[in-house]
Amino acid sequence: MATAPVAELEAYRDEADRFIAALDEEYYLHFAGLKEDFELSPIYERFSDLTTLDACRRLAASAEIEGRGARELWRFGCEGYVGDLTRAEAEEIAGLEASLTATVDGEEIGYRLIRPSIANEPDRGRREELDRARVSLTEEHLNERYVRIAQARKSATKELGAPSYRDLYMRFGFPLEELGRQCERFLADTEDMYVRAMDALFRRRVGIPLEQAKRWDIPRLFRANEWDTGFPGEKMLPALESTLAGLGIELGGQENVHLDIESRPTKSPRAFCAPIEVPGRVMLVIQPIGGPDDWHALFHEAGHTEHYAHTSADLPVESRRLGDNAVTEGWAMLLELLVNEPAWLERRLDFARPEDFAAEASAGQLYFVRRYAAKFLYELELHGETELESMRARYVERMQDALKIEVSGVDFLADVDAGFYSSSYLRAWAFESLLRSFLREEFGSAWFTRREAGSLLRELWAEGQRPTADELLAEVTGAELELGAVADRIGETIRA
Repeated sequence: MATAPVAELEAYRDEADRFIAALDEEYYLHFAGLKEDFELSPIYERFSDLTTLDACRRLAASAEIEGRGARELWRFGCEGYVGDLTRAEAEEIAGLEASLTATVDGEEIGYRLIRPSIANEPDRGRREELDRARVSLTEEHLNERYVRIAQARKSATKELGAPSYRDLYMRFGFPLEELGRQCERFLADTEDMYVRAMDALFRRRVGIPLEQAKRWDIPRLFRANEWDTGFPGEKMLPALESTLAGLGIELGGQENVHLDIESRPTKSPRAFCAPIEVPGRVMLVIQPIGGPDDWHALFHEAGHTEHYAHTSADLPVESRRLGDNAVTEGWAMLLELLVNEPAWLERRLDFARPEDFAAEASAGQLYFVRRYAAKFLYELELHGETELESMRARYVERMQDALKIEVSGVDFLADVDAGFYSSSYLRAWAFESLLRSFLREEFGSAWFTRREAGSLLRELWAEGQRPTADELLAEVTGAELELGAVADRIGETIRA
């Protein structure tokens, strides 16, 4: 197989950069509520030469010679090839999510607002009705498209020369097998702690034991409305600004960071970051509502924003936009989980009982890490050489075993992130746990008030995603990336 010559690789890098910028801008415009349609097809057509089967094969051959940078371009090309084949369904799903509505007790509710409505609904019976409406809409309108995406992905993988999607990502360098072993250990080691912590949390917040909990109780559990007075919407941005200022970063003075805080009817209710140009134009989008979940989302996306905004413009596209996504997710987790820190709460908010909130937040984190560990193990099976028909029941089995709450089989494909992105979240949690321990040791429990800590973060952010999360952690702390570190940290907080 012919390799791509160096000059061709450089041209490919430039075009890839423009392609990703166009996709991120389209994502921003649609999900910020500025554009009704989610139009991926014109973008894929404009850059169609980047994601052809021939281009992917030439990049694969170059990756064997050129190393990691070319391998990242190869992965990008392959993901684009699969994305091109599934873009029509992705556009249809986005359009339906924006337009579908359910009528519950005479009230018409948009599909994207059903989950927030469940979270804000105190009546358990109505929560169940809302959940059933979501499940019905998903089954009737969306699942057939998710099935077509899964089938197209499987066929495309074979065309790309791999027996399975799982095998393809192992060739990209993803440590799937090792992470799978870590997930199995994590689930086993945290089982008893999870049951005790979640039972107490359900009793306190929802008024039922874990064994009686249903899936429609989960959004309400994590809505944590009793803590709302401590997390008012009007203080979200000021708290973020003051936190960054403590690290020596003036959010309002960052010309490359753009805050979109306007309220629009079709705007995503959850914060997101769109790095349209890295580092030149990074969008941080939010509708400040308030409550712990909304604060966590803002600080998470602010972590992405600061990482991309500080990434060196001199890096090639594979280091600025591609690479190991556990790195950018790790930076996002670092700011997100700061919201749970008693030392931070005492300085940034007039907050009562910060230790109690920290313990409850850690129980919530344990739920999500276990959920992602189970989801990742499920995805390893889904993306192997198994038949799609058997995976609905397997999804329910995996998730219920981890969470002790029955999930809906309707989500067996909707709950799957492309590109094994679940692995990035899991490794990011481990990265964050170990890095935060290092920051505390170096700068104290109030490390977020130290400009020296901010200088270190800016130095590391400038690396973009050139190093992997494992390499970055080893360079800074000397530690190995291990999911068990998350269990240790959560256990300490819950016991405290």
